[in-house]
Amino acid sequence: MTTSADTGGTVPTPPHRGFRWQRALGIALALVLLLVAGGALYLYLSFGCASEASCWEGEITAFERRDREAKPAPGAVLFVGSSSIRLWRTLEADLAPVRVLNRGFGGAHMDHVVAFAPRIVTPYAPAVIAVYAGDNDIGFGKTPARVVADFERFVALVRDSGSRAPIFFLAIKPSRLRWDRWPDMAEANRRIAALASADASLHYVDVATPMLDARAPDDDTGPPPSDLFLFDGLHLSSQGYALWTRVVRARLAEVLGDALPR
Repeated sequence: MTTSADTGGTVPTPPHRGFRWQRALGIALALVLLLVAGGALYLYLSFGCASEASCWEGEITAFERRDREAKPAPGAVLFVGSSSIRLWRTLEADLAPVRVLNRGFGGAHMDHVVAFAPRIVTPYAPAVIAVYAGDNDIGFGKTPARVVADFERFVALVRDSGSRAPIFFLAIKPSRLRWDRWPDMAEANRRIAALASADASLHYVDVATPMLDARAPDDDTGPPPSDLFLFDGLHLSSQGYALWTRVVRARLAEVLGDALPR
């Protein structure tokens, strides 16, 4: 505290500049530690348990617990797959009045969807199944052929359960983070689109081309624009989901029309 000669009182001493500098440095160090911890978690998930279906057991168990408390009505459009589905928080509102059920989990691979299908796909007796997977698979080094084979296994499992629900495959998206893997992703998309063209119960939903079309007119070789993604360049932003909504709604209506569950 200092004494004011004019007022005879005291006024607080301004904080020392060194103290402000130290506090700023502390905040900066905390942010660095947070980034390091986040990076460590990413590496663990990328090269550790995330390559195994068992990594997501907790999420699947949570779905089952929720279902025991309030079992979803059969006959919905079931969306299943990786985090691009899991993080689609506005899915129900985006596709209203179509009745949907979101069962996206973790950073699922296609074979993880196969592994958990008896628990989070077939028990719901869905009228329609929409699946998004393959993104993480190729990101982790799996081949397009492996993704296609696992998708065929998924289709076979659903059919062996007695379900004849049409299955929609949402194309693997081009992303900024995994742009170097896009050629393999595009190859997997082409192969699954070919499967769909030969099977009336399978349908390909091309969310990839509109994302590429959103590039600037003078850019036909780079990744989709950054505003379609969150900061990580991988997961979709609200603009990205708005694009997906337009494509998915149109494709479902084109194939099913009035047969869409409401």
